[in-house]
Amino acid sequence: MWGCRGVIVSYMGQSPPSAVPAARQALRVLSHLGAQRGPVPAAAVARDLGIPRSACYRILTALVDHGYAIHYPEDRRYGLGYAAYELSSGFSRQAPLSRLGAPILAALVDHVGETAHLGVLDGTDVIYLLEQRAPHRPVLITDVGVRLPAHQTATGRSLLACLPATQLRALYVEDPVYRRSARPFRDLPHLRRTLGEVTRSGFAAESGEVSDGFASVAVAIRDRNGWPAASLAVTFPHGNVPEESWPDLAQRIERFASELGRRLSGAAPAR
Repeated sequence: MWGCRGVIVSYMGQSPPSAVPAARQALRVLSHLGAQRGPVPAAAVARDLGIPRSACYRILTALVDHGYAIHYPEDRRYGLGYAAYELSSGFSRQAPLSRLGAPILAALVDHVGETAHLGVLDGTDVIYLLEQRAPHRPVLITDVGVRLPAHQTATGRSLLACLPATQLRALYVEDPVYRRSARPFRDLPHLRRTLGEVTRSGFAAESGEVSDGFASVAVAIRDRNGWPAASLAVTFPHGNVPEESWPDLAQRIERFASELGRRLSGAAPAR
């Protein structure tokens, strides 16, 4: 994928064995630039990654030449370039969550015998990307494309519990949609306590808060940096899974969530 622009293509094909570490260093530098809040000096990149300055400058020069980085000469700093943005746009167009998630969702439904869905966080809402209905189960509100208040759903709570306290406060303190919610939390401290329980147990759950007579158990999927990428959830009639069995169900969901996280990140995701 990266070789299409040429920045790393020289490290592939008939390249010598030493080219593989060089390619990894280039990817490390590119990933580091993407994780910063703004452009950074080359010396800081070399220091943070523990690589020689001369090697860091050569990598940054190659990234600039191929559009993956931009050099700000007046500031003596480097940031991401337009080619990196194009990669991000391509990632979105290819809808990897939906493509990779569909077979895993189907396997989860076969495994637990209940309806499952995949959702992502969008501000203070959760959006459902996929749903796999179990045989002989009714249609649920959590259909593809449906948007619900995140704090009201197991899917949303599992994702909110992954956020830092500062970001959670920024999302909710002045959010008008949250304040108008049909079932709002009393205040931010109450929301934090609820999410703290999610963090301690490793899963989120709700019962009758989205659909009367149904409960849901959800597990978050984190990306390589530990941020919430999506949530995998199972929804079932109250009588099908007693509450004391929810931790066991969460462990079963976790195995499928970990596999999806591994496929998305290309490595074991942060838990």
